[in-house]
Amino acid sequence: MSKRREKLPDDSGGRLSVFQPEFREDLRFWVEKDRKTALRIFQLIEAVMRGPFKGIGKTKPLKYPGPGVWSRRITQEHRLVYLVRDARIDFIQARYHY
Repeated sequence: MSKRREKLPDDSGGRLSVFQPEFREDLRFWVEKDRKTALRIFQLIEAVMRGPFKGIGKTKPLKYPGPGVWSRRITQEHRLVYLVRDARIDFIQARYHY
C-alpha cells in the first residue's frame, strides 16, 4: 500500500493578514528581548503570505486546534501559529510551542 498525499488547498495570494492581540503581544516581546528572533518572525510572516502551506520553517498542519490551523518553526522551542481561511490569514501566536 502506498501513502496518499493530502492535497493542499490553492495557496495563491490575495489574502488579508489579521494579527490577533496575542500575536502582537508576542511580537512586542521578541522585539524587546531578542531582535534576531523578531526578524525571523517577519521572514516567516512574509513566507506565509507568499504561500501558507509550504516554505521555510517546517510548515505543519495542526490537528487539535481545528481545521486550517498551521505552524512554522521560529526556534527550536517556539512556533508561529496561524489560521488559514479563504480570504484571510489570522496570525495567532508567535511564542511557545502551540
